[in-house]
Amino acid sequence: MATQASPSMNLESKSSKLLKDLLASGRPILYIMTAEEQRVSRLLREGAQNFFAAPLPYWSWSLTDGLIDPNGIKSEHDTTNPRAALDFIANYQGPAIFHMKDFHDALHEAVVVRRIRDLYELCFGQSKFVVISSPIRFIPEEISRNIVYIELNIPDFNEIKTFLEEQATAIVAKGGTVDTSEETLIHMTRALQGLTLDEAGFAIHRAVAGTGHLGMDSLPVLFEEKRLLVNRSGTIQYIADGAKIETVGGLEVMKKWLLERRQLFLMRDSIGAELVPKGVLVMGVSGCGKSLSVKAVASCFELPLYRIDMTEIFSGRHGNPEWAFARACRTMEAIAPAVVWFDEIEMGITSAESSGEQGRIFAFFLTWMQEKVRGLFVAATANRIDLLPAEMIRKGRFDEVFFVDIPMDEERIEILNIHLKRRGIDPTGFGVERMTKLTKGWTGAECEQCVVSAVTRAKLENREMTLEDLLRTAGNIVPLSRTMKEQVDHIRSWARDRAAPASLGDHR
Repeated sequence: MATQASPSMNLESKSSKLLKDLLASGRPILYIMTAEEQRVSRLLREGAQNFFAAPLPYWSWSLTDGLIDPNGIKSEHDTTNPRAALDFIANYQGPAIFHMKDFHDALHEAVVVRRIRDLYELCFGQSKFVVISSPIRFIPEEISRNIVYIELNIPDFNEIKTFLEEQATAIVAKGGTVDTSEETLIHMTRALQGLTLDEAGFAIHRAVAGTGHLGMDSLPVLFEEKRLLVNRSGTIQYIADGAKIETVGGLEVMKKWLLERRQLFLMRDSIGAELVPKGVLVMGVSGCGKSLSVKAVASCFELPLYRIDMTEIFSGRHGNPEWAFARACRTMEAIAPAVVWFDEIEMGITSAESSGEQGRIFAFFLTWMQEKVRGLFVAATANRIDLLPAEMIRKGRFDEVFFVDIPMDEERIEILNIHLKRRGIDPTGFGVERMTKLTKGWTGAECEQCVVSAVTRAKLENREMTLEDLLRTAGNIVPLSRTMKEQVDHIRSWARDRAAPASLGDHR
């Protein structure tokens, strides 16, 4: 139903509450580090109207325009000079909020620093506030104790939802239509989480541009804006080719576990933090479906999937690896809810006892796993499981550690049937069961390759594929369990008593 939305003014964001508490404390000088200048203006304007018994005037300053009064009119005095602007504030009679944009450069001047110290005394207890905003942190030591410094975080759910409702009102006013049902608004808000308000605005305008409508069908466009955001980081990759859980052959234990935890994850805002699923570690033989399982997790939880590229983290192209890794993790928290995938985690995160940055990254990772936001589900995969330190696999880090073994007879037949269906071949009556003995010891990847090779052979000969093609192809495949027998046996032996089996059967 297309209706006009009204902003949810009762939803107070974390940023608004923080600003309200700081202003209520009476601290006269604030320094907000952020690139979102317009968002700071928005928060301060709302604060000037709502945080005090009587509304306060809101003034803004920039080096190009000087001071602008609450009506948007330039001051009659020339206040483009930083010192002159501070003199105006010092002589101003009555309460007010003064927003000083990009004022960090002026703090290199000794006379400006001195005037800031004067303002601290003159504004104290007068409900007169000076708020500096800048994308750069620069606070001279002389005034560091006079200034409250905060870093403005990415807008939270409430702030994005209020912004979305305001945008919806504007769209309806221009003749567009918006589905403002609560469920749709929640889905769209979650899709926009992790973006700045400017980025969220661009995403909304892009979604409306083609159809004039904003609703559930706009979600792919909103997620695309988020994909562009994470791609800029260089260390995070958005994974678009998801897999539905029913397209994963076997692994019934893990699939049942995921479906049960899905309900708890959807209830994450209304239950205790200890009950909210944090993540799963999937280890096992190469080619047995670990990566596919992670994609199925995202599909099951109805969340976007992002992969942190540890190779890029350690490449040095994105700064110090420790800083790059921490930044990637914080970025993921900002764009939650989501599933974050650490592929081959044992190659990038080793024991804290390791020397250098890998050990420090591991220590950070353990702390981060305990403290990360509720809306982030971690899915990690590992091949060389014997390289994983005990701290990683103990209960409490991940909700469960699953071992994906070589598929059993029934699972291999199921996998073959799935891949036949994916290629438009009806497996009913095909007789795939005859492949059971031939595929003994095969991984899921080897089953897929058998189908691909058989289909290719038939296509090259311009005919329909038959069971004989599968049987002939199977005879030419030497499975990993035979070529790497010692390594596979070692992995299976190591995992037997350290992880939960992802399948119902017992390979022992």
